[in-house]
Amino acid sequence: MATNWQTFPIDFRGGLVSNLGELQQGISAPGTATILQNYEPSKEGGYKKVLGYIKFDQDVVPGDTAYPILAVKAVSTTRIVAARQNTSSPAKTQYYYSDGSGWTSLATGTELGGKCRSTTFKLNNADYSLFVDGANYPAIYDYSANTMTFMTSANSSDLSGANHVAFHKGTSFFANGTNIIFSAPYTYDDFSAANGAGVIDVGSDITGLVSFRDQLIIFSKDTIKKLVGSTSADFQLLPVTSKMGCLDPDTIQEIGGDIMYLSPDGLRLFSATDRIGDFGLDIASAPIAKELYTFVNRADITFSSIIIREKAQYRVFAFKDGEKIDIARGFLATKFSDQGAGSIQWSELVGFKVNVADSSYIDYQEIICFGNETGYIYLMEEGYNRDGSTIKAIVETPFMPITDPNVRKSFYKISLFIDPVGIFEAKLNVKYDYIKYNKRNIIQPSPISLTTGDNTVFFYGAPSSIYGTSKYGGTLESVLREPIIGSGKTIAIRITDDSENATHKLDSAILEFMQHDRQ
Repeated sequence: MATNWQTFPIDFRGGLVSNLGELQQGISAPGTATILQNYEPSKEGGYKKVLGYIKFDQDVVPGDTAYPILAVKAVSTTRIVAARQNTSSPAKTQYYYSDGSGWTSLATGTELGGKCRSTTFKLNNADYSLFVDGANYPAIYDYSANTMTFMTSANSSDLSGANHVAFHKGTSFFANGTNIIFSAPYTYDDFSAANGAGVIDVGSDITGLVSFRDQLIIFSKDTIKKLVGSTSADFQLLPVTSKMGCLDPDTIQEIGGDIMYLSPDGLRLFSATDRIGDFGLDIASAPIAKELYTFVNRADITFSSIIIREKAQYRVFAFKDGEKIDIARGFLATKFSDQGAGSIQWSELVGFKVNVADSSYIDYQEIICFGNETGYIYLMEEGYNRDGSTIKAIVETPFMPITDPNVRKSFYKISLFIDPVGIFEAKLNVKYDYIKYNKRNIIQPSPISLTTGDNTVFFYGAPSSIYGTSKYGGTLESVLREPIIGSGKTIAIRITDDSENATHKLDSAILEFMQHDRQ
């Protein structure tokens, strides 16, 4: 009988995976997760607890409180533009701005539109954003003047009700039904054919526009096309695929040199669709296919998405009016290389309720903001809680056979390697022998409390740091060694953190065990 202890290392990487058999996942990918909630696969390795959000302005955006925010755009590091249904009769879409202390009206449409979409661009050394909402004429926000005006039929009657917009090669492009309406070169509001403006019928109802490198990508539900060329004289509309389009425009984002979007078979990358001629290969969301199916096919939901450039991260959210914030769902994808879906790792977001969102990189600072039916505008990636509510983060590994899946092992110790920013407190559960499949009444070990000790380390600028009292420069404990009990043929570990402590990163773990003889 073996008497020596052995070790088994677990490297936390690979993200959330649900498309493998449990034994297969435990053997081939022990560092992946069967549950990865509010942890993000980190570009620095390991799983990092996500940051929270705070209110940008303590005042709600004015308007009808029965309806959610319709638009949000970060126009500077201190100013946000938002839209909401106003309280007039008949109701209309009204835009406001805030510098962090109260909201001021900018402009009011003639109609009540739906969720607004926007694009930001620079023209003649000035910054602008164009907004469309599917009902009104497009609205243009001038950054330097802090003003917003609506286009009219004097620009072009074809623009009324435009619901998608992009700015590409010095030209504004609007989608309305099956038509692309484009302005004269190096303008955003001149739609005179004599000056080079025009209309292109793409033959399908357009579900999204995005400027990507030297081409304008045009999505419908069943097709993807691209517009190449620079002016009306040489524009060419070319097919990408006639088999697989985009289901929702608010899932389209450029990330890491590629475009992510929601297609009928999951979340796809545009480069893969373009390259393979669309044979259903290289679907980015394949590792989370089961979860995504449930996520997408709920009734009465809408989608929104953002990118976090500094983390090469894509986030998509499902919004359902009236749903409690604590159960709102989303998914997070971190892209680890420029090409290929195999470089993407996933996790699930819980407690982030987002109807509209925007992320802008301004003066070397990334601003990520969103709104929902509360009427507040929030800043994401700020603080360690959700505007005062805790972030419950969970990592659960697959059941790992360690060596032979039919031989019992006794487990004695776990060493957890972490990278903390502050105090770390969590619960560790050890599970044996595929408990969700096993009909026997297996008694599992009690949870183990993990902690790095009392609050003796302080950080400059933190709310808990007191001048003249707090001590700085202490060393944070990064290796936690805990005894564990029990035996089994397979083992899984689960780490749960529902504190408001500073974020942390789970790097790896080492299990120490003894293997018994085959029976």
